[in-house]
Amino acid sequence: MPQKSTSSLLSNTVKPLTSGTVCRWISRRKTLSFLTGLLVTHPLLHAQDAKPVLIGIDGEFGLSNSTSAQAIELGTRIAIYEINQAGGVLGGRPLDVVIRDHRSIPARGVKNIKELAAIPELVAVLGGRFSPVIIEQLPTLNQVKLPFMAVWSSADAIIDNGSKPNYVFRLSLRDSLAMPYMLNSARQRGFDKVGLLLTNTSWGRSNQAAVEKYVAANRSPVIVETAWYNWQVPSLVDRYLRMLNAGAKAIVLVANDNEAALLVREVAALPADKRIPIISHWGTTGGRFFSEAGPALKDVDFSVIQTFNFFKVRPAELQRFMSAAGALGVKRIEDIESPVGVAHAYDAVHLLAKAIQQAKSTNRSDVRRALESMPAHQGLVRRYAPAFTASRHEAFDSQQLLMARYRADGVLVPA
Repeated sequence: MPQKSTSSLLSNTVKPLTSGTVCRWISRRKTLSFLTGLLVTHPLLHAQDAKPVLIGIDGEFGLSNSTSAQAIELGTRIAIYEINQAGGVLGGRPLDVVIRDHRSIPARGVKNIKELAAIPELVAVLGGRFSPVIIEQLPTLNQVKLPFMAVWSSADAIIDNGSKPNYVFRLSLRDSLAMPYMLNSARQRGFDKVGLLLTNTSWGRSNQAAVEKYVAANRSPVIVETAWYNWQVPSLVDRYLRMLNAGAKAIVLVANDNEAALLVREVAALPADKRIPIISHWGTTGGRFFSEAGPALKDVDFSVIQTFNFFKVRPAELQRFMSAAGALGVKRIEDIESPVGVAHAYDAVHLLAKAIQQAKSTNRSDVRRALESMPAHQGLVRRYAPAFTASRHEAFDSQQLLMARYRADGVLVPA
């Protein structure tokens, strides 16, 4: 069978940002107008033989109420705008984006990786929120030797995958960092007994493994009850009450936005003396949790772990970011939904561009090796010194972690 042309492989995949998903007030027409104008006027695209270098995004774009993939796309496009304005890569080649939607379904994710790997000028892929999808993609990524940047997913197995060489790099939270931080947050707030409410997926099991390691080394807090649930469960209140009756003074929750909002609504409906604090993993911030929880959220003590918050960024980095974001219609940090996805993707693309420059090639193996040996880089989330090494494919450590809360207007702020 003849190989498909690049143009046919790209058909219907390079898409503009969807209106109302990342920035609530940016119109689709305005975004389309900007991107069309960029294609027409940018000098890089008029250079002879300036074939674009492509970066893929494989995310949960089609998942109802999800904002995580759209946030990753926004961060990617802001970084690409900056890089292209500065001259692109490899002597004047612009960067561009190829989009795939796995809808949180692992089989779709595997199919998407195979399709993306078949695009000749594509050098790497940024992944989405769902760890179970990426874990299923790992054998294929290793087979096709495609660099993959995990910019949201947190399961330890994504990086600890046993592959040599390892083509997966992470600019994101890791469960073995997240769970101790959440449990320490509970302890520091005086909650010596907690219940665990975990999703029945590889992500939930990754967190359970992190809990076991923590408990083996720490006497407090005590885990009094662990409850598991499946996605799209109709109610969580029975599990919650079981933990409460076991003596839990707080709940450590591993959930995405739908189930977290369900729990908040059910807890808010209980008498005030039966409402205990919820300390949440960050899957809740990848969708419309605030609107799904509704008025109930004000009656529940709810905090969520994050690696990044725009209100903590150094002024120089924030000004640079907002200058580029403003060209795409983003005027205020308060209007950016799912901020960790934006920031992680933004930094990842800048690191990829530097790796391409260092490799002096779009050869994927060369880019993978370059990612392991780059100089320091000042990013939006942190200063990477360096981001990765041959033995460390994790860009973040515990210094980036913080707890956040939702303001009355739905904006995440440091707790």
